[in-house]
Amino acid sequence: MDISNIWYFLSGLTLLSALMVVLAKNPIHSVLYLVFTFFCISGHYVLLNAQFLMAVNIIVYAGAIMVLFLFVIMMLDLRKNKPDSKSSLTKLAGVIVSGVLLVIFVAAFHKNSMPVPSADTVGFSSQTGMVENLGKILYSEYLLPFELVSILFFVAMVGAVLLGKREAGERNF
Repeated sequence: MDISNIWYFLSGLTLLSALMVVLAKNPIHSVLYLVFTFFCISGHYVLLNAQFLMAVNIIVYAGAIMVLFLFVIMMLDLRKNKPDSKSSLTKLAGVIVSGVLLVIFVAAFHKNSMPVPSADTVGFSSQTGMVENLGKILYSEYLLPFELVSILFFVAMVGAVLLGKREAGERNF
């Protein structure tokens, strides 16, 4: 089987499962479709010879974060917290905005033909997506953005702890 056929198959599965994330009525089904979308994206990483990114995508996103989302959704009582029905004007505005976005996307894809990536045209070596090469690039060329992101995560973590402590303190009084 040719690599371009696998790429087209994975792309179709990714788009279909991403569409089902939005269209699913049950939020648990939506999370499960999102997990499947992450697995399809991991297949794209394998085709691009980025095995480390594939493993991180499966472990972090499909494993940890989606399990957390699923746990939170299952803990909520969604029948009690049902939102009010949307007016027909809101639904009409949503359909119009979606249609305009669809026309823009179709026009952009029609104007720019995107080639299918293959190992021959991209020039991958056998070690392109390996951890050693990723680490060398990450800690040489991208050291400043890497450290800035780590500081951003640290500040977000401290902020979440402070907000959680303040809310817990307000409940006790």
